[in-house]
Amino acid sequence: MSTITGTAGKSDFKPVLWAPGDWNAFFGFGTNILVNMLVLTGLLRFVLKMPDSIVFGRILPALGLMMCLSTFYYAYLAYKLSQKTGRSDVCALPSGISVPHMFIVTFVIMLPISLTTGDPIKGWEAGLVWVFFQSFILMIGGFIAPWIRKVTPRAALLGTLAGVSITFIAMRPALEMFMTPVIGLTCFAIIMLSWFGGYKYPKNIPAGLVAIGVGMAIAWGSTLLGFGIGGVSAAGVAAAFSNFGFSIPLPAFDHVFSGFQFLGIILVTAIPYGIYDLVEAMDNVESAEAAGDTYPTTRVLTADGVVSLIGCLMGNPFINAVYIGHPGWKAMGGRIGYSAATGIMVVVLSWFGIISLMLAIVPVVAISPILLYIGMLICAQAFETTPREHAPAIALSLTPHLAAWATVLLSGALGAAGMNFGAQHAPDFVAKMAQNGVLYHGLEVMGGGSILTGLVLGAIAVFVIERKFVHASAFALAGAVMTYFGFMHGEAIGIGGGWGVTPGVALAYALVAAGLYAAEKFGTVPVSVLQSEPSLAVPAE
Repeated sequence: MSTITGTAGKSDFKPVLWAPGDWNAFFGFGTNILVNMLVLTGLLRFVLKMPDSIVFGRILPALGLMMCLSTFYYAYLAYKLSQKTGRSDVCALPSGISVPHMFIVTFVIMLPISLTTGDPIKGWEAGLVWVFFQSFILMIGGFIAPWIRKVTPRAALLGTLAGVSITFIAMRPALEMFMTPVIGLTCFAIIMLSWFGGYKYPKNIPAGLVAIGVGMAIAWGSTLLGFGIGGVSAAGVAAAFSNFGFSIPLPAFDHVFSGFQFLGIILVTAIPYGIYDLVEAMDNVESAEAAGDTYPTTRVLTADGVVSLIGCLMGNPFINAVYIGHPGWKAMGGRIGYSAATGIMVVVLSWFGIISLMLAIVPVVAISPILLYIGMLICAQAFETTPREHAPAIALSLTPHLAAWATVLLSGALGAAGMNFGAQHAPDFVAKMAQNGVLYHGLEVMGGGSILTGLVLGAIAVFVIERKFVHASAFALAGAVMTYFGFMHGEAIGIGGGWGVTPGVALAYALVAAGLYAAEKFGTVPVSVLQSEPSLAVPAE
């Protein structure tokens, strides 16, 4: 195996398709994908009450095709990058179902329409149209994304990505670990020892596989002893065999076009979340570049849009996305092969109905530490690959995601109490929460469109730190426009009777933009300050 790492342009260089580290990345990334597929299957069957014939016969086969196309394409891009640069350490971009949007399309689009019509098939059709529009937003956005990356500071791009990774990627697995600590913490220690500490397990067995194996041993051992730690049982395994079979994806054009009757409801969320997908994909490409692998943004976003469209036309209501985590899989040795191998795994799982069996055999809590590890690594990367003086901007980029995460938790609590989501549906209760220190409305406003909000706030902070006030003013003005139309701080398309979705916030951004511009044009900065490096110290009063 070649170990060339710096001979760019060598046309005779033949990249290795499978490196030893691909085993680690495959078990880590493969289990990540498996968890997402298990959750998705549960949403379809138990939340949407979708018939098993649709879940296992139409949706999962189409999803498997989409993800196989995606993972094979990104393996191909990695191969070409390795061949072009003569480097053997190139890692393929991870990709799969967009996890945040998996929940959004389920609870915001498919579930309300299913309940309103009394027909889960109608909800499925509406989800297909939602992905249909998001696919085109990604394809079109791919041509403007390189310019956005060029003008946006890395700290803002990686800072908002760090916010997603800590809240929506890492926190739930962390909570699951402490709910079942005997398995969760034990498996986390196994992973930390190898992926952070460099410890090698016997026969070079991948740490992810060791963790899953130990987790299964504890879970099944406790079941035999009557403790039931991990929630696995023989009855669950027996029931899972009923979903075995072979199904290939079939065209669903008629279902897609049938869903257009719900177009008005769908566009309210499809457009803003399509833009969020665009920004998140850019962030992940930036993250890969920070780790040493430079991929063409336009081709990545276009590919996401194309494979999502193919999946949609075959019956899959979930969009594809480049995943957070490239530096993590690269750090554990992932190269080209792990991506393609994951695509093959997904096809086998989805076309043969094996998902429910995997859920019955492997305790999910044994996989949770892998997701926590990825969240930790992405957050660390934001600080490690940007200038030290930009650290406050990264911290600011995190805050909208913390608000969004808290909003999701509180909305779930309100839903469990029989109240509709959103402060506008339960104003008296929200007012009582405020009296007890829980500012629910503030969380809703700050957390709305958190990916864009984190990026804009982070960019403003970076340019203020660098004393480029006109640049900061431009981002504040962009924030005002996007807030006015509901892309930030509102998550709804519209102008609310002419005053915007959240007019107060839009006006505030506009005032900030004007103030920053005035500071550049009419203000003065002492020469001694301009000649010094920005300081993180608090100025004396």
